[in-house]
Amino acid sequence: MKRSVSEIKRKRGESFEAFIRRVKQQWQRSGKILEVRKRQVFAGKPNKNARKKSALKRNAMRDEMEYLRKTGKLPKKEATGFNRGHRS
Repeated sequence: MKRSVSEIKRKRGESFEAFIRRVKQQWQRSGKILEVRKRQVFAGKPNKNARKKSALKRNAMRDEMEYLRKTGKLPKKEATGFNRGHRS
């Protein structure tokens, strides 16, 4: 069984900085830091209902923005994409 808690004790007369350095080195060697980073970044794929809901929300927002632009309540859409701010 794999333990998740490190059992490292501070040596007598060891400064706190030296203790932390030793703990970090031990974590690095054991691979715990990499494991934690992988878990931190991983985000599961959203389910089908969440994707549909998100798509509907985006479409509604896009339609509302188009309507506001057509009625003159928002300025005209400017250049977008990769060439933004560059002359072609």
